[in-house]
Amino acid sequence: MNVKNWILLPICLVIFSTVQLSAQKITYSEPERDDPRSLNFEIVGKLNGNYLIYKNIRDVHSISVYDTKMVMAEKNKLDFLPDKIINADFLAYPDFFYMFYQYQKRSIVYSMAVKLDARGKKMADPVQLDTTDISFFASNKIYSIINSENKQRIMSYKINSKNDKLHVVTSVLFDKDLNLIHKSRVGVQMPDRNDFLTEFQLDNDGDLVFVKPSGTAQNDNINKLVMFTKPANADDVAFVDLKLNNINLDDVSVKIDNFNKHYLISSFYSAKRRGNVDGLYCFLWDKQNGKELLSSATTFSDELRTEAKGENSIKSAFNDYFVRNIIMKKDGGFIVVSESAYTSTRGGVNNSRWDYLNGSPYWGTNDYYSNYSYGYNYPWSRYNSFNNITRYYADNIAVVSYDATGKMEWSNIVNKSQYDDSNDNFIGFTLANTGDQLHFIFNVQEKRTMMLSDQNVSPEGQITRNPTMKNLDKGYDFMPRLSKQVGARQLIVPCQYRNYVCFAKIDL
Repeated sequence: MNVKNWILLPICLVIFSTVQLSAQKITYSEPERDDPRSLNFEIVGKLNGNYLIYKNIRDVHSISVYDTKMVMAEKNKLDFLPDKIINADFLAYPDFFYMFYQYQKRSIVYSMAVKLDARGKKMADPVQLDTTDISFFASNKIYSIINSENKQRIMSYKINSKNDKLHVVTSVLFDKDLNLIHKSRVGVQMPDRNDFLTEFQLDNDGDLVFVKPSGTAQNDNINKLVMFTKPANADDVAFVDLKLNNINLDDVSVKIDNFNKHYLISSFYSAKRRGNVDGLYCFLWDKQNGKELLSSATTFSDELRTEAKGENSIKSAFNDYFVRNIIMKKDGGFIVVSESAYTSTRGGVNNSRWDYLNGSPYWGTNDYYSNYSYGYNYPWSRYNSFNNITRYYADNIAVVSYDATGKMEWSNIVNKSQYDDSNDNFIGFTLANTGDQLHFIFNVQEKRTMMLSDQNVSPEGQITRNPTMKNLDKGYDFMPRLSKQVGARQLIVPCQYRNYVCFAKIDL
């Protein structure tokens, strides 16, 4: 097997390294007095050889520019922004990036974009993408921004859920230069009380795909699933009613395979309502021919369950797992990466996937407009605890490869055991895709000290457990889950040094 054909990488990561480094190299930035641990930040990316990071503390917004030695070259305030913005999203290109933001003025919410250069300075006046007239004060974002894998298509969308039986999706499609391609407003029938819309994805042609799951009750399994597609210039949607054959879904994910022009829908499933997770359901749609390629429910073997179970029983081995990544392969197959993640509250009571009510997929917000950003990455991101003590756990990682027919090729488990009583910033993992391997990077406890570990999975599913990374300076606590891959073999990882946030560049 040619390992360079193993994984279909995003276009920005297609350049493969031909030199194997003998050891990882870590370069740290200096802690800044203006960067307390309460800092909000976003790693923008690598532009013209520098590393750009957005920072926000209170109403001050800025872009910090770091050179190759992680020395701050300059820091530019974004003084053109309104006094208060609702959110910020970023999309980076080799020599510029877009900042997308929303703000409210009186009863109008504005969806905006601004183009900035590789130093974080404004290149042109902000562009208005869309507006919404509302009768309430928006504390959460109304618009969501999505982009195609090749970054040639960008979409701003919102959902009006004022009418329980008919939700209206407004989408505005742009090209790379933010020239308007098409704006549409389509209604989606919501006949059941527990219907909701989620997993909006945009392919390289600018076509939109999303799903409508529904269940029998609040915080219950999904027993109905509909896939919607909308071509770039269309003003209506087509839909496919997926046949679930009496299985119950949970944690639905949608992934686009732009190389083969396929849409993949996957979810853990159980044979019984609110039962143990039995395996993985997969539905593959051929976009070009408009037909189903496969619909399968693969049952996990007892061997895989035994390796994955941790402290659980074999039957309940996957009950705490949530899908974290789906990687499409050029041959039409795919790899599903999931992680065991859960919480416990005062008294040692563990919370199952049924207890995370804050992001229950069957209940939207009370607002007329909702982007349905429930967030399935971690259960505690949607857990609403009224208890003072919550312990966060992030344990084993399951890596399972499927061929183009939905048949399991191989599986393996990356073993880890993590917990934290304060927050979830230092547990979990990041996945770095270098084309020839998948790197799983996470903290491990060694003699009361958190050390950064890198474990690799080969195209054949073999795990290489590397020694803990070298050049780990004492006092730096890594937050790998919040990191970002900025090159074929390079990541920027946020750290905490004493009471300050700083950043480390890791060359794999």
